[in-house]
Amino acid sequence: MPGQRQRAVFIAVAVLVVAWIAAITGYVIARNSRMTAGKLRAYAQSVDLNKLSGDARAKAIRELADKLNRLSPEERRKARIARIWQPWFGAMTEDEKGTFIELTMPTGFKQMLASFEELPQEKRRRAIDDATKRLKEAQEEKMRDDSEAPSGATTNAPPVLSEELQQKITKIGLKSFYSESSAQTKAELAPLLEELQRTMESGRLFRGNR
Repeated sequence: MPGQRQRAVFIAVAVLVVAWIAAITGYVIARNSRMTAGKLRAYAQSVDLNKLSGDARAKAIRELADKLNRLSPEERRKARIARIWQPWFGAMTEDEKGTFIELTMPTGFKQMLASFEELPQEKRRRAIDDATKRLKEAQEEKMRDDSEAPSGATTNAPPVLSEELQQKITKIGLKSFYSESSAQTKAELAPLLEELQRTMESGRLFRGNR
């Protein structure tokens, strides 16, 4: 009888140990497979787009876009602010730039543009101001946490809209402005536009009368 109880306890302990090992293994695998801005940067730096052509070049661009799309919202924001793929973008043709932008366009982005167009002009302005402020805060936080970023670096700064450009967007509508912009301009505005989408989807824009 005591021997049976000891075997039962041993089996129960063994099962718990196996379950614990399986959980730890799953966590490690999930953590290692999770895409991050750092992994995206490593891939971007490991490939010289100028040395690729044809299918290999197109495949590399699709892979970069896929890795960007696999980022969490916070990691995606970090990657946008850091302009990780900027060297690639500079080497792309206009058609490739357009393709990359289409591949990396967030879900619901076009609906956001349409919704923004329907807002009163004052709310358009407030939405742009809010999105710009949050981007600046995210950039400052990144520069504090990123030991590789020199203090006072400006290359990672998000695009800051001039008052003239803000007026143009709020008056003619973001959808019209975006559709008339070049691929380069769309890429430069991407961090702001994605932050604007986050602001609108969160409902912050529609709470209160500030």
